[in-house]
Amino acid sequence: MRRIRIHLLLAAALLLTAACTSISSPPAVASCPPPADCPACPACPPSRQSTPDARYEAVAWGDIPSWRDVTLAPSLRAFLVGCAKLGSASPWRGVCERGRDVPTEDEGRVRGFFELEFTPYRVVSPEQSDRGLVTGYYEPVVQGRLTKGGDFVYPVYGVPDDLIVVDLATVVPELKPFRLRGRLEGRRLVPYYSRSEIEDRGVRPGSAGSDAAPVLAWVADPVELFFLQIQGSGQVELESGERIRLGYADQNGHPYRSLGRYLIDKGELTLEQVSMQSIKAWTRANPDKVQEALNANPSYVFFRQLPAEDAGPLGALGVPLTAGYSVAVDPRYIPLGAPVFLATSSPLSDQALERLMVAQDTGGAIRGAVRADFYWGTGETAGESAGRMRQTGRMWLLWPRGERPPRGPTGTP
Repeated sequence: MRRIRIHLLLAAALLLTAACTSISSPPAVASCPPPADCPACPACPPSRQSTPDARYEAVAWGDIPSWRDVTLAPSLRAFLVGCAKLGSASPWRGVCERGRDVPTEDEGRVRGFFELEFTPYRVVSPEQSDRGLVTGYYEPVVQGRLTKGGDFVYPVYGVPDDLIVVDLATVVPELKPFRLRGRLEGRRLVPYYSRSEIEDRGVRPGSAGSDAAPVLAWVADPVELFFLQIQGSGQVELESGERIRLGYADQNGHPYRSLGRYLIDKGELTLEQVSMQSIKAWTRANPDKVQEALNANPSYVFFRQLPAEDAGPLGALGVPLTAGYSVAVDPRYIPLGAPVFLATSSPLSDQALERLMVAQDTGGAIRGAVRADFYWGTGETAGESAGRMRQTGRMWLLWPRGERPPRGPTGTP
């Protein structure tokens, strides 16, 4: 039996190198929404066995920068939104119940709630550093139509019927949290179509049937569609002014490759120049090179339509994100739903940005204990900040008092 188990592990490991993604990657905004300037993102996160532990050092509240000065009421409101997914799970149930009784207009009682209910822990990476990268993301708004015509010829696809997703933990528990994505050729499971196969060669996802890959909308700009996929969610504004909200539904199983890194390697931009804005400027100046550059990222995201009345796009926790107070993290180190104090600086600035955030999302490029992706909100202004954010930051995890903090990559106490 042990020998069979070893063979299963080896076989699954070989499959993973070709087409695997983490379960914690891209739901909704974070499907991954790796930032545009991410140098490179692995096809699969390291396995639990090979990932070293982070450290969580208990500190006093006064050790957290500006703790006495920050406004905490918006942080509590964002935390309580997440309680819809956490309330029945220990150790959150009691904390969530008591949090709902706190009047958010009373800043003193809000602060008292956090200080009474939580213990703050400084997060230290396995490399013994308490500093890491902080990037930003947002919900783009793209002009589109419900029918193909004129300039609106680029489809926003829903999930293809021929995309097969295998939760490997159901076969080999040691491979949690990995998923295998592919399609069938006869009786063989092969990698799903790459971006270039979908776009360059005209291979329609779900080509076994004309309606197998639903088209949710048509857009006029392939670059805007590309960034919609990177962000993992967005809105399509129709000619009438009505908007359709789209969220991450699934992905083709290919590894994410950074367009920013591609342009650096090609000598088109320097590391210092790379931002979402500079990348878009490069595409406008080099229309003949755009498709080749986009195809350097074989990953392709499929969407689903979300209720338009939602307050924000859905994050990995399954609740709407709150602009300026939701953050994407690596859930191997920071459990989803937990408050996280973030001390960083504003984009392209030394101005301090210190705020109590809530871990409500994940991302394909968000890897590491001290690593965060700051959600800025919806539209062009939010995109300006998100696209330029590449700062150094520190993080403090707030964990329910009396409970042991996470020990490491599993994200469980």
